[in-house]
Amino acid sequence: MKGEKEIEILESFKSFLEKEDKSKNTIENYLLSVKQFLIWFDQSKGTEFQKLHDENAKEFFSYLLTVKQLKPKSINAKVNALLKFNVFLVESGIQKEIVIDKNNYVKVQNEFLSLSTLDQKEVERLRQMVLEEKSKRNYAIITLLAYCGLRISEVLSIKMNEFNLQTKEILIKGKGDKYRTVYLNDKGIYALRAWLKERKEKNIDNEYLFVSNRNKKIDRTTMNRFFNEYSRKMKKEITPHDLRHFFCSHAIEKGFSLIEVANLAGHSNINTTMQYTHPSREKMKERINTL
Repeated sequence: MKGEKEIEILESFKSFLEKEDKSKNTIENYLLSVKQFLIWFDQSKGTEFQKLHDENAKEFFSYLLTVKQLKPKSINAKVNALLKFNVFLVESGIQKEIVIDKNNYVKVQNEFLSLSTLDQKEVERLRQMVLEEKSKRNYAIITLLAYCGLRISEVLSIKMNEFNLQTKEILIKGKGDKYRTVYLNDKGIYALRAWLKERKEKNIDNEYLFVSNRNKKIDRTTMNRFFNEYSRKMKKEITPHDLRHFFCSHAIEKGFSLIEVANLAGHSNINTTMQYTHPSREKMKERINTL
């Protein structure tokens, strides 16, 4: 993106979102999506951006689907960003009309409702790949995501006084500043012990469990780069939330009740947990032969 006008627009859009009290993560994602749109516009149209047009938006979403081969869910996240960007442009007087609406969403046809896209073999393959690269910190992080069902923001916010390996418990501050206790299995304990040993060897002194190479709390950008790297190595898009989805589906398959999984995952609505009760494609294929 070359134009000074485009840079100004992004800065103004950021201020607009901050005034709406959007979360830091939402602001970053919206800005990234709009910046990607403006870069695409600059490269494909060869002229300075003036205002949003429905035709341009549709071409951009088509480009994401066919050329970049993004999943509908990822594209719809960018639709949300441009929806808000459109509102900003109107309220700022840059244009008069709303041109993007919910009709721009890419329809997702689910053959079954299970949200998990990873099976245990894939999760274990990912963990082993990280272990082979000798990153005890990242190994512990993905283990907690996959086997405790935590959100990435929750993992990165764990403090040194909020877990106990003897009792196998972690105190998690979740959405709405609500606290819940989650439990560690042996995989989690072994991974944490290895990281804690490395922390001690490196003389790391920080209140947060997971820190950057500069001894600061890790931010989401660092973890996004990590997951992008391993998505390429796995030849499959993998996000922190995919590991959380795996935990929920895996726990239910292993006999945990909906209430237990809801409590562990921090779901405020049991209907969210119920989405994980649907059988996988392979399970349905196995059972069809019994009819």
